[in-house]
Amino acid sequence: MSKGTPATLWLANNGVAFETRRYDYDPDSPRVGLQAAEALGEPPSRVLKTLLALVDGKPVCVILQSDRELSMKKVAATFGGKSASMMPVPDAERISGYKVGGVSPFGQRKRLPTAIERSALTEPYVYLNGGQRGLQARLSPEDARKALAAIAADLVA
Repeated sequence: MSKGTPATLWLANNGVAFETRRYDYDPDSPRVGLQAAEALGEPPSRVLKTLLALVDGKPVCVILQSDRELSMKKVAATFGGKSASMMPVPDAERISGYKVGGVSPFGQRKRLPTAIERSALTEPYVYLNGGQRGLQARLSPEDARKALAAIAADLVA
């Protein structure tokens, strides 16, 4: 295996079966996840986005389908908090070690409490960012959940 990204190295080191797929990343796309799904020829329900949020001021990682929107109320409840908000981009990049558009839940600088949208677990496989713009890791959603010790929850608005 070539050098890889922190995400792909993390997956390999943790014994998670995955394949990588590259696509032409469009930095001008208003919705990166939907652009990735289209470029990969996959339904948006299989291309998941990784978002960093703050619950009562503490960072968390949330994963959901690229065509869905988060319910901040549900995010807060999932992590036992009172309020949730999106993490500012500079903080998300600093904490994760990835640039926005390339944020992966795997191999982040700081391991964060993580939740995955429950309905994503019904897919036979999903794509999650492989740690750089234009790189996706294809794997079992249940393998991703287990490897991340993620909470399965209803997160969508």
